[in-house]
Amino acid sequence: MNTVQVETPGGSYPIHIASGRLDLLGQSIPDDATAIALVSNPTVYALYGQRASQALAKTGKRLVHIELPDGEAYKNWETLNLIFDGLLQNRLDRKAVLVALGGGVIGDMGGYAASSYMRGIRFLQVPTTLLAQVDSSVGGKTGINHPLGKNMIGAFYQPVAVEIDTDVLATLPGREVAAGLAEVIKYGLIIDAKFFAWCEEHVDALRALDSQAITYAIQRSCELKAYVVSQDERESGLRAILNFGHTFGHAIESGLGYGEWLHGEAVGCGMVQAAELSAITSGLSAESVQRVRALTAAIGCPVRPPDLGTDRWLELMQVDKKTEGGRLRFVLIPEIGQAVFESVPAEALRRVLDNAALPQE
Repeated sequence: MNTVQVETPGGSYPIHIASGRLDLLGQSIPDDATAIALVSNPTVYALYGQRASQALAKTGKRLVHIELPDGEAYKNWETLNLIFDGLLQNRLDRKAVLVALGGGVIGDMGGYAASSYMRGIRFLQVPTTLLAQVDSSVGGKTGINHPLGKNMIGAFYQPVAVEIDTDVLATLPGREVAAGLAEVIKYGLIIDAKFFAWCEEHVDALRALDSQAITYAIQRSCELKAYVVSQDERESGLRAILNFGHTFGHAIESGLGYGEWLHGEAVGCGMVQAAELSAITSGLSAESVQRVRALTAAIGCPVRPPDLGTDRWLELMQVDKKTEGGRLRFVLIPEIGQAVFESVPAEALRRVLDNAALPQE
C-alpha cells in the first residue's frame, strides 16, 4: 500500500492507495463513531455498495445508506437536502461518520453535507473515478453548483481519510479515464515538468490503466496536491495554481449545461486554452503549447472548445471564484512546470476566445 499524508490546519489525514482498499474501509472509521451513513448513487452502489457495506459492517456500527441521483446535473441544493433528510430521519448524531462512495459529485456533496450537519461531522472520502482519486477527494474542497456558477457554494472541510482502491478503475468508461488523466497531467504542467514528460512517455499505459503506471500517476498527483494544499489550505495564494484550465473549463460546463461535457474533459480543453493565453501573455513557447495540445488529445480529451460566442464566454467567466473586483485572473504557465496567477489584458483573452469561433481545420 502507498500512503500520502496531508497536513493542513483543518486536519491531518492519510490517503491510502492500493488494490483492495474497499474491503478495508472499516479501518478508517474512528472507534468512537456512533453510526455510519454511506452516501452513494445507484450506478456506483450497484458495483461496489455491497463490498463497501460489508467492510463497514465489520466495525459493528449502525449503517444507513443514502442514495442520490447520478450525475453533475444533480449537484445542487435539492440533492444536498436528500443527504440531510437521510441523516435526520435516521437520527444520526454528532459522532456519526459520513462515507462518500462515488465520484467527484458524491464526494463534494457528501463533504459539504458533513461540514454542515450539526455544524460538522466526520467524513471519509472513497473516490471511485480517476478524477476524484487524483483531485476532488484530496484537499477538503466541498460544495454544490448553482445555476449561475459551478462550485460557488461550499466549504473547506477535510476528511478523516481518503481510501483509493485502484481496482475500481477497471469499470470506468473511456471518457471517465480521459477526464481523470486531464487532472493528472495538470500537476505536471503547473509544478512538475518531469512528471509531465513522464506522462507523455507513458500515455498509452495510462489510457490502458496499466496497474504500475496508473498507481504511480495517482500517487504522484496526490503528493503534489498534498504539498500545495499543506501550504495553502483555503486558496489564499499558492493553491490557486490548481485551477489551471478551470476558468475556461467551468465556462464550458456552465455554457453547455452541467453534464454535457465531463468536468475533466472541460478542464482538459481549458488547459489548452490556458496554454494559448500563456503564450500570448507569459512567454510560453509555441512548442510547449503544442505539447499541451498533443498530450491532451492523446489522453482522449477535446482540444477544440465549443463556440459559445466571445461575449457569452466573458459573461460566464465573470461568475468565477478567481474573479476579484470584477477583474478576471488566470493561472498561466510561463513554462511547463511553473505556474503564476495574475490578471491578463482583455485583448489577449479575446484573442483566445475568438479562436473558439474559427472554422475547424
